[in-house]
Amino acid sequence: MSRPGHGGLMPVNGLGFPPQNVARVVVWEWLSEHSRWRPYTATVCHHIENVLKEDARGSVVLGQVDAQLVPYIIDLQSMHQFRQDTGTMRPVRRNFYDPSSAPGKGIVWEWENDGGAWTAYDMDICITIQNAYEKQHPWLDLSSLGFCYLIYFNSMSQMNRQTRRRRRLRRRLDLAYPLTVGSIPKSQSWPVGASSGHPCSCQQCLLVNSTRAASNAILASQRRKAPPAPPLPPPQPPGGPPGALAVRPSATFAGAALWAAPTTGPAEPAPPPGAPQRSPSAPGGAPTPGQNNLNRPGPQRATSVSARASIPPGVPALPVKNLNGTGPVHPALAGMTGILLCAAGLPVCLTRAPKPILHPPPVSKSDVKPVPGVPGVCRKTKKKHLKKSKNPEDVVRRYMQKVKNPPDEDCTICMERLVTASGYEGVLRHKGVRPELVGRLGRCGHMYHLLCLVAMYSNGNKDGSLQCPTCKAIYGEKTGTQPPGKMEFHLIPHSLPGFPDTQTIRIVYDIPTGIQGPEHPNPGKKFTARGFPRHCYLPNNEKGRKVLRLLITAWERRLIFTIGTSNTTGESDTVVWNEIHHKTEFGSNLTGHGYPDASYLDNVLAELTAQGVSEAAAKA
Repeated sequence: MSRPGHGGLMPVNGLGFPPQNVARVVVWEWLSEHSRWRPYTATVCHHIENVLKEDARGSVVLGQVDAQLVPYIIDLQSMHQFRQDTGTMRPVRRNFYDPSSAPGKGIVWEWENDGGAWTAYDMDICITIQNAYEKQHPWLDLSSLGFCYLIYFNSMSQMNRQTRRRRRLRRRLDLAYPLTVGSIPKSQSWPVGASSGHPCSCQQCLLVNSTRAASNAILASQRRKAPPAPPLPPPQPPGGPPGALAVRPSATFAGAALWAAPTTGPAEPAPPPGAPQRSPSAPGGAPTPGQNNLNRPGPQRATSVSARASIPPGVPALPVKNLNGTGPVHPALAGMTGILLCAAGLPVCLTRAPKPILHPPPVSKSDVKPVPGVPGVCRKTKKKHLKKSKNPEDVVRRYMQKVKNPPDEDCTICMERLVTASGYEGVLRHKGVRPELVGRLGRCGHMYHLLCLVAMYSNGNKDGSLQCPTCKAIYGEKTGTQPPGKMEFHLIPHSLPGFPDTQTIRIVYDIPTGIQGPEHPNPGKKFTARGFPRHCYLPNNEKGRKVLRLLITAWERRLIFTIGTSNTTGESDTVVWNEIHHKTEFGSNLTGHGYPDASYLDNVLAELTAQGVSEAAAKA
């Protein structure tokens, strides 16, 4: 009954700074790979503010206050977070909020991720939830903030509007964020360049200045902790003396040969609330080490200011063949070598990481064969309205048995006691469904208020099926909201990593853009379909063919895709994967969506079963 309100940001003047002599709460935030600003904890923000008071152009060692953030340093001059062992940089910002908002009170709202850990919401979402909570709204819709989630305060849960999946959330009291009054140094909002006036705003110069500043900050911190290191030996050209570093010609930029060094390190995911299969952020909002982020688009290049002019060709480069652990130099050593070279004023190029192998070699039409044991090569879905039962009460009563003497325990939908009336009394009224009636689901035996189940069913697809919110058991045939499109599948004469003597099943999904139907989040509004056709791969063995048959059933039930908000780009009203994972890399596994993966086939079979798609249903 509540929509997101004002995020609590303080007003700012034309320079982007809050007005002087106005008290405001300071929250330091870092930019995730999903373009979301993730807050550091209040403890970390207090530490940053203390360093800022002493030296507005210095560096902040985050490991001094949080052991999980040991690799990270913030350079206040360039406003970047720098990871020392990999060279990964992320922008940071100093944001301001009203003292009466959630960060000023030390209130943190968190959601429970797939691993059972608690992850803090982004600060704007946290403030919006707290505002609705203080106004005693029973629920909150986050769609205007770009997320398809509903917050229910009576059950302290978050529900995905498309999948109906629920997660627990909690409200935690923590240390209040620091309070400040006065103006902000200009170095807080813009990297300081070599010239006076406004610095160049092109991407190349921003990377130049931020890399140089971050490198100098790291060197300064290292000099304070350790004795001076001996000078680096001069680089050896190709064909140099034995024992010298191996070299190769580097990539060129603007006609100049540049030194090569790695930039990409562990991925630093920051999933939106309720997103499956995503790793949570570390406590404190800093990235957690994880899978190598090897598909970051475009190379990150940086040179020192004095080396922006053309560099003579033939300058040697440090080899970077170690990103998968197979090269002669450890990744951390190579990263630190690049940092030292940059700080010494030598030209540095942070090279592009290896790209994932998404597609097989070209295949002629004569080599494409049908999949044995699977009839046909194509399935199409058309835009059709779902068959609806006469009314929700009939569907609920079909799967439930009336309980005359319910136990004194909670209904997990409304969180009221089963011996009392449903929490939806007064919100939802149906003839013949009294708020005190309780029923037991026939197969799993879980008990709920009938009115609560009617409310849950009415808020879904209304396809005649019912899913137990406790154990996820499905009654009837579950269908989804997948837009119309085409699914093709065939054999190609190439093998997947881990299946050397087996041909490959290729699945091609194709969904065009269109208009959302009544079952979608915004009926009548256009939706986009990025990245289609999408190619997916399975091994042509017994289990792979079984997965294919079940995927065909899931496709026909409109369960493979849905319309929502992309976890990758943040785009809303677009076609996204549902909760059935696919392998979209053919010859590598750099992004985690490829082979080898010994547990994938078993995992996807479990996901299909959770959607009510079993082998028996596929044969029916």
